Amino acid sequence: MSRTIFITGATSGIGKACAEKFAASKDQLIICGRREERLTRLREELEKKHGIAVLPLPLDVRDKEAVNKAVNKLPYHWKKIDVLINNAGLALGLSGIDGGDTDDWDQMIDTNLKGLLYVSKAVIPLMKEQGSGHIVNIGSVAGVETYPKGNVYCATKHAVASLTKGMRIDLLPFGIKVSQVSPGAVETEFSVVRFHGNTEKAGNVYKGYQPLTGEDVADAVHYVTGVPAHVNVNDLLLMPAAQAAATIFHKEETKE
Repeated sequence: MSRTIFITGATSGIGKACAEKFAASKDQLIICGRREERLTRLREELEKKHGIAVLPLPLDVRDKEAVNKAVNKLPYHWKKIDVLINNAGLALGLSGIDGGDTDDWDQMIDTNLKGLLYVSKAVIPLMKEQGSGHIVNIGSVAGVETYPKGNVYCATKHAVASLTKGMRIDLLPFGIKVSQVSPGAVETEFSVVRFHGNTEKAGNVYKGYQPLTGEDVADAVHYVTGVPAHVNVNDLLLMPAAQAAATIFHKEETKE
């Protein structure tokens, strides 16, 4: 049976991989992101390849008014949202707390935390009305362990972990399931963004071992949302086999 899946941050990385995974399952998609041209291209690709309906919502999850307007204006047949995947998020910078850029802090807090809250608050009434739904928050190993120079990013992901638990408790009476999928190292645009476009630094993060891919995380999200109705996967921590903890990797020496 086809479901309606709402995915934030769908234009790249884990979000895009989730869109492709659920499209392959013949679910219809609401894809959200800041880059309208990417959303349009993704919609065309998925509709052509899988014969499903895709509704693009170009918006920034940090913009509370834009989020509310977009959700309130959803056509009637798109309002039954079965799964919300709160994926939009980013890390910016890797420095000690005394050397952090406050603009980077604001963007991480506004996207990773407040954006998740804005989208969830807009969608939850629709799920309550239908008496069902599933919210999947994309966390991180950074929400399990705090690592050196990760300070504010780790704080936002710890907050996501705590919010996931709070949402699960508050939404329990309404038949809405809440899960968190937390990946370790994933090779996407994540590190390029963290290092403000420095591709050399970003590439070094993934040298000497095989990191997760966006598709690996999408597989986990798809599994979590596909278990029987009476089952809920509360938290799933997904790591590369070469990663034992946030900063502990087994890396092979690479020949230059």
